[in-house]
Amino acid sequence: MTAEDPGPIASVDDSRQPSRWTVVGPTPRATTLGVSLVATLALLTVLILVPAPYAVRSPGPTEDTLGTQDGTELIEISGAETYPSTGELRLTTVSVSGGPGYPTDALGVIRGWIDPKRSVYPKELIFPPDRTAEEVEAANTADMVSSQESATVAALTQVGYDVPVTLTVAGTVEGGASDGVLEEGDVVRSLDGQEVVTYQDLIDHLAATTPGDEVVVGVERDGEDVDAPVTTGDVDGQAVLGVFLGTDFDMPVDVTIQIGDIGGPSAGTMFALGIVDKLTPEDEADGAVVAGTGTMDVDGTVGPIGGIRQKLYGAQRDGAQWFLAPDDNCDEVVGHVPDGLQVTAVGTLDDAVDAITAIGAGDTDGLPTCEEQQAAG
Repeated sequence: MTAEDPGPIASVDDSRQPSRWTVVGPTPRATTLGVSLVATLALLTVLILVPAPYAVRSPGPTEDTLGTQDGTELIEISGAETYPSTGELRLTTVSVSGGPGYPTDALGVIRGWIDPKRSVYPKELIFPPDRTAEEVEAANTADMVSSQESATVAALTQVGYDVPVTLTVAGTVEGGASDGVLEEGDVVRSLDGQEVVTYQDLIDHLAATTPGDEVVVGVERDGEDVDAPVTTGDVDGQAVLGVFLGTDFDMPVDVTIQIGDIGGPSAGTMFALGIVDKLTPEDEADGAVVAGTGTMDVDGTVGPIGGIRQKLYGAQRDGAQWFLAPDDNCDEVVGHVPDGLQVTAVGTLDDAVDAITAIGAGDTDGLPTCEEQQAAG
């Protein structure tokens, strides 16, 4: 056997099996897959990096108005006796992405469409297009400060204090009842000869007036007393003066609210409830965890807010058993209450105090529901 004759060794067809050094070109399928992968990566990059023209609301943090934040009581009161509480009264918030300085991307929008705890809106419906991030933040801060003042006045009035106020005309409604009669800078002193000491004095007098009747508004103008006759207007059956009033309250009790970087007016109702709870010997909530939302006017009216569905989920997440919802938000509540949370509707601070007292006592059968409010029209 020679070297040239290898003997009976199995033959190999080299034409069918390339050597390890042979370069094989890509198949059409591999090319298609590669192009698709590159296109997908490019699309994902665009989705991640390019801001979407939407705003996404999601549940924000909640805070117990009877508790502390970073070791400091959210509500501090001096000048009056305060009482301990065993329950929690949690204000609720909404986190919003998509506004000035807080853009959202397409992936965030898709999550918002899929997740029932979130809501997606065209950005301009939530944020005015001509406002900067700094302007939005400043407006939210101003709303929070105003909300705290209104809540304090309403709460102090609720527990029996008189809260003196100086009412100054800041302007009149064009074509309204006081247009051309009252002037900017007028200080309101009386109505029909009755002294106006508190904001409630003004509210009570107008409530007893028939729209269209004339009232005599006593004002101090440039250091002189002036009697200005005003034929009242009509808004929803209520007599109005058609005037914008600046308020300077003289609080009989020193109330300080410290809430960090939370802005907006929607915590007013829960602030007011926290103040009432601290100033009354009754332990209204009595161990219950109650969350809620709503603006608060100085006359004790609870007003509607945005993002209530997200607030419901935030309340559930943080252990609330009950939620106080403004009457005017009930259409957004029905059908969207998360499991384990019960909701009662409130229209005034008096309603809200009654609700937390009933919840604390475990006597909740008579509490109004949003379904009942909707049925009543």
